[in-house]
Amino acid sequence: MGMNRFLLAGLVSVLVGACSIGSVHAEPSSVKKPPQDAAKLAKKEQKIQPSVDLTPLTDAKKNNEPIIMVHGLGGFDELYGFQYWGGLFDIKKDLQKQGYQVYAADIGTFSSNWDRAVELYAQIKGGRADYGAAHAEKYGHARYGRSYPGLYPEWGEINQKTGKVNKVHLIGHSMGGQTVRTLVQLLEQGDKNVSASIGGEKAYTKDSSLSSLFNGQRKSWVSSVLTISSPHDGSTLTRKVGSITGSYAQQMIGAFAAAAGNREVLDYDFKMDQWGLKREPGESFESYMKRVSESSIWKKSKDTSEWELNPSGARELNSWVKTQPDVYYFSVGTEQTYKDPITGHEVPEVLMNPVLYPTSLYIGKHEEEFDGIVVNSQWFKNDGLANTNSMDGPSLGSTDEILPYKDKPQIGKWNFLGDMNSYDHMDIIGWGIRDMRPWYRDTAAFLSSLNVE
Repeated sequence: MGMNRFLLAGLVSVLVGACSIGSVHAEPSSVKKPPQDAAKLAKKEQKIQPSVDLTPLTDAKKNNEPIIMVHGLGGFDELYGFQYWGGLFDIKKDLQKQGYQVYAADIGTFSSNWDRAVELYAQIKGGRADYGAAHAEKYGHARYGRSYPGLYPEWGEINQKTGKVNKVHLIGHSMGGQTVRTLVQLLEQGDKNVSASIGGEKAYTKDSSLSSLFNGQRKSWVSSVLTISSPHDGSTLTRKVGSITGSYAQQMIGAFAAAAGNREVLDYDFKMDQWGLKREPGESFESYMKRVSESSIWKKSKDTSEWELNPSGARELNSWVKTQPDVYYFSVGTEQTYKDPITGHEVPEVLMNPVLYPTSLYIGKHEEEFDGIVVNSQWFKNDGLANTNSMDGPSLGSTDEILPYKDKPQIGKWNFLGDMNSYDHMDIIGWGIRDMRPWYRDTAAFLSSLNVE
């Protein structure tokens, strides 16, 4: 898949929210608008209730650990008042008003899960992102990234009141689910057997500059992981060639600019400084995107999201990122397609955001065998951007155990909470007309009811 097409596909996830604001819709000419009245459709959609009910395990809180929310491909924290988590409704702020300590991360939009996990570690704990000397040399980018003041600097320290380690809950949407899994793996097992250097970053780094993330000391700093709409086995959308044209991307960018008050998209940042792809002062978005998309890294490196969102790359990630015995793992899937009785393919429900129709139609019929992976009808159901069968947990190349959740979570295993029926990839984070704040309140209450050590 060409990098221009991949970046533009990623920008669909960034800009599709704009098409849910007011009457702004950017639709490719090949996709017709739903024949029904928009107001009637809106009322119908608002009546859809979450099919995944997160009931707290106890009436009282069992822990007060902070919740860190991690965005997916192309994501951000806030852009022109539009929240990644909530759209026009600020889920983070709402949870804070409910008494929860909640933070939203803002990490590399198209970087690899290793690089994103490093940035997430630095962003939570505070300090400069250190990708590792061996890793940086192998992939040909800078060792150090941005510096952060720390969302929760006391993370990993002994709490003087409880005598226990300060831990967190990690919630990841889309690729964010892969990223939080990777961070937990690096915290608890380090980079052994996966490092760019034999002996790991610790052996490769001869001076005292070694990042604490790679020092080989086990860090049980995470109580739970919750992944939402995460393509643990990759998305077959990455197999699509020639899918999203430059003109379509311009429509999307124009829609977002219109929703933001007809201004140029000045503030969007790919956050790929390690590759020398930092946005220059006064540089237009078009120029910035052109420079990023034409970079040679997309052809020569696997240290990117493009690779790890491909089923082959996801399988490689799954081979070393494993569940840890002291962490609760939960997953939620999303879907908004139905089976066409004539073709047997999955097609978009009428309430799916129209911008996602083309990608949903492709995923809903794509069959292929490559690199020992068989993509068949089991991969058809989707949420517009990712295959639903990829969301319960890692299967390709993985030994992780995935179990249906039955009111009593099992630690060290994937507890699949179920699929959110009739929710597309962006509905679940509030990028539509449905207010997701109540569901995330239930989610926070559920995580706070876990009996953690």
